[in-house]
Amino acid sequence: MPDRDPPRSSVPESRNVPKKRTRLSLVWFIPILAAIVGAWVAVTRVLSEGPKITIVMRTAEGLEAGKTKIHYNGVDIGTVSTIELSADHQRVILTAQMAPKTEAFLVDDTKFWVVKPRISGANVSGLGTLISGSYIGMEIGTSKEDRRDFVALETPPVISGDIPGRFFILKTSDLGSIDTGTPIYFRRLQVGQVASYALDNDGKNLTVKVFVRAPYDQYVNPNTRFWHASGIDVSLSASGLTVQTQSVLSILIGGIAFETAATALVLPPSDENAVFTLYGNRTEAFNPPPQHPQTYQLIFKDSVRGLSTGAPVEFRGIQIGEVTDISAQIDLKTFEFSAPVTISLDPRRLGVKILDLGPGVNLETMRRSLIDALVAHGVRAQLKTGNLLTGSVYVSLDFSPGAPRATVDWSQTPVQLPTISGQLEATEATVEDIIKKLDKVKFQEIGDDLRKAINQLDKTLVDAQGTLASAQGTLDNTKDLTGPNSMQVQQISSTLQEVSRAARSLRVLADYLERHPEALIRGKKGEAK
Repeated sequence: MPDRDPPRSSVPESRNVPKKRTRLSLVWFIPILAAIVGAWVAVTRVLSEGPKITIVMRTAEGLEAGKTKIHYNGVDIGTVSTIELSADHQRVILTAQMAPKTEAFLVDDTKFWVVKPRISGANVSGLGTLISGSYIGMEIGTSKEDRRDFVALETPPVISGDIPGRFFILKTSDLGSIDTGTPIYFRRLQVGQVASYALDNDGKNLTVKVFVRAPYDQYVNPNTRFWHASGIDVSLSASGLTVQTQSVLSILIGGIAFETAATALVLPPSDENAVFTLYGNRTEAFNPPPQHPQTYQLIFKDSVRGLSTGAPVEFRGIQIGEVTDISAQIDLKTFEFSAPVTISLDPRRLGVKILDLGPGVNLETMRRSLIDALVAHGVRAQLKTGNLLTGSVYVSLDFSPGAPRATVDWSQTPVQLPTISGQLEATEATVEDIIKKLDKVKFQEIGDDLRKAINQLDKTLVDAQGTLASAQGTLDNTKDLTGPNSMQVQQISSTLQEVSRAARSLRVLADYLERHPEALIRGKKGEAK
């Protein structure tokens, strides 16, 4: 069968047709150009705004979003944009927009605080905010690490970072009148101030951070002593009344003074944040610390009223220790009350120098021998009044020749030293002895004898009264004889006149004979012979 051509399909053949290009209309150039300009403006604004930071504060009192500024050295470098509460509602979170080119300011140790009127110690700050309103202060740190979230300080720093000087740490158990900004004195010059203070974690002491300006910080070395210079230090001694104070300002708000003990060895200045002890006064600061202190116990059977912990222990007027503990005890056998007093002695304060101390000599044995010798010679502990106004009492160790014999038992812990009654008890014993002696006096017999003597005296007075009456009569008679109109007075007057005339005649005769002595032989001239 012959081949036949297949039937042709009725579907037309496909072929590639090139796609026509659509031309962009000029209308689209305007929005594209606007988008490009908007993006450029947005990028420019973002780059020109500067960084954003957050500041956490306890309260936002006096602050207002969009108005409160951030100042550094009086220059506005930022604005608070938003203020909101934290998630726990305990804090306030501020978002601030900083000025351009402030990225270098925002480092790890940069500090922020609210500037408002404050009075702290000797510092009065923020008075300008009474008119302009509160703002946020800033201190740039020195760290190299960047930071964008900060926690604001509760109080502004007293010392800014650009003031030359050094910080030191003081340890004390009593803060006294110290506050932030309290001045620091060196030889009555104000050379620094207290930067901050805080209670230690154990609650026993306080840590005070102080700043001493240059060049005075070079005078602080390991031998430097710090002490409270608050108020007025008044002392009365044999030299008279002495009043000392650092300044009028320290009287009002307190202060801290420091001084370096004079030594032959010159020490280098102390390092930053060196730790020192803050003493109560200058005397306490320069008292040498106890070396090898010795603990003893004293048993007093009299009252310990006025004695307190820290009271001095003196040996013949020299302070050699202090009272460390006072307690009470009672003997169940005799029901006798007594007060054990624990004292700590510093032998070095006694000023005893041991000469020719050979090798191998046991100092503990020598100390025991010295205590035994003192007790054997009559050294006893006694309570004495230190101040009549306050009634304070101290412990006195002194020689008492009439004290009963005593020894020291070194097996006890602590070792007990012998005591005698205090001044008040001794006075009471003396008064009691006087009363006993007065009881032995026979006052009844003395009264009877005195009554007899008084009766005899009455009789004597009666006789004396009669004698006085007789004398009065004699005086009356004498008055009659010596009266101006009495006969005796007139006769005496006439006799005196005659005597006066006779005396006058004799005086005339004596004058004539003095001129004419020959009249004694020849007679008076002109007379008949």
